[in-house]
Amino acid sequence: MFIDKVVSQIQFEIRQIDRLIDMYRTLLMDCKDKEPDLVEITAMASVLHSFYNGLENIFAIIAKRIDERSLSGEQWHKKLLSEMAKKTQKRNMVISEVLKEKLVEYMGFRHFFRHSYSFILEWEELRRLILPLNEVWSEFKKELEEFLNGLNQDSGHSR
Repeated sequence: MFIDKVVSQIQFEIRQIDRLIDMYRTLLMDCKDKEPDLVEITAMASVLHSFYNGLENIFAIIAKRIDERSLSGEQWHKKLLSEMAKKTQKRNMVISEVLKEKLVEYMGFRHFFRHSYSFILEWEELRRLILPLNEVWSEFKKELEEFLNGLNQDSGHSR
């Protein structure tokens, strides 16, 4: 069934992000008590990069499989995130506007990380994304679960 495949792909991404956060849990917790060194900052930046990539993978699955769209162009990352906070003819909104605004910061950091050198990373900038990471991830999973439950109940999406 179509919806089962979409849900399975999304659940795979959720497990990957859970694994990412779990594997770096000690590093992420230690940074609350002490200022990390360059290697730790670089590792945490990589975690943030991977975290948002995982979220974007989920959004891309929804855009491609449910919305039947693929985004392109210079601003496609921003457009994809914005579209996930909107209801369409084919689906309910995936995330709230409040969560979208939080994720804009992670998306911006991911872009910065891809186009910069790790030695220019500043802990104060990273800190504001690292410290609430678990909370943001929990909020994301809760909203995504509500979205997926709605998909499963909506027989209009079956193919």
